[in-house]
Amino acid sequence: MTFTLSETSALLKPIDLGNAKLANRIFMAPLTRSRADADGTPSALAAEYYSQRAEAGLIISEATAVCEQANGAYMNTPGIYTDRQQDKWAEIATAVHRAGGRMFVQLWHVGRMAHPDISGFETVGPSAVAADVVTHTPAGKKPLPVPRALNTGEIQEIIGQFRTAARRAVDAGMDGVEIHSANGYLLHEFLSDVVNQRTDVYGGSPQNRARFAAEVVEAVAAEIGADRVGLRISPGNSAGDMQEIDQVSAYEALLCRIASLDIAYLHVVIEPSRPAFAAVRTQWEGTLVLNTPRTQDTDFGVMENLAEWGVVGAISVGRAFLANPDLVHRLTVGAELNEPDVETFYAPGPAGYIDYPTLDELVTPRSA
Repeated sequence: MTFTLSETSALLKPIDLGNAKLANRIFMAPLTRSRADADGTPSALAAEYYSQRAEAGLIISEATAVCEQANGAYMNTPGIYTDRQQDKWAEIATAVHRAGGRMFVQLWHVGRMAHPDISGFETVGPSAVAADVVTHTPAGKKPLPVPRALNTGEIQEIIGQFRTAARRAVDAGMDGVEIHSANGYLLHEFLSDVVNQRTDVYGGSPQNRARFAAEVVEAVAAEIGADRVGLRISPGNSAGDMQEIDQVSAYEALLCRIASLDIAYLHVVIEPSRPAFAAVRTQWEGTLVLNTPRTQDTDFGVMENLAEWGVVGAISVGRAFLANPDLVHRLTVGAELNEPDVETFYAPGPAGYIDYPTLDELVTPRSA
């Protein structure tokens, strides 16, 4: 596949994102790679992996747990709740900055998508509604269990864990954090009018279903500054067996509540032709970053037009950045893109992680 961005493309223009000055508007989307150590510390190769892709306007890290209990959807995913983890993220931040890049850490709690065989803890969610999903555990494929509904005290604890994790990320030298409220994980689960069957202040009305995500954003913004905070949402995304009859109201309530904070950006995973995208775009006055669902390849022509028209402020790209460390350069010269190796997406080791060649390396191989 090839595509050439025009020299004057809006995607190549710099942008101020909160406190960060970014060289372009082509961001690296968060990508789970399952290469962290058993204790949730990013791998020894992570600094090289991320710094190789520093020409992205912004790197958004793989989803990173805010506490030990927040993991469990995949094996070997990272966290940022221990000193050892924070030290490794500091090495990554230094490597990315040295290469001229900027980086946010994406913070998550997987909620009902966790399996106890992976997390070591009871699975929790907004309500006792299981995801009809089979996951890979150390003992093989197993269905996800029915989660236990969180009580309000536990919700407050999780809000505090997001806040503490954000502080650790910034103290590690990261430029900011992205709060993961998409793709079927905990904060998204609370937004759903199907998965969330609560009758307390965190369920029922759109405002109540939006309360948890809003309180996380507010707490993190109070801790590290709103200009260092991004938020990811995915209205109508069916990942993780998510169901939403009303794909608009809770998101409108969420965006209305946090509008005055003036966070750095809103990251939306959605097909731009969907009605929910129009509702979000109308509601949101700040910088909007668009990512198309993972079932679709990025159409750079469509994305460039949306940026030119001012519909989006930036785009995020997943698999193409995974396979092309120099993606921005390749797009500017219209070079062929490397194809990603699906077999190594979640495999351990350097293969399919740090060994994708740049254009320069294709001309002058590393062994030369």
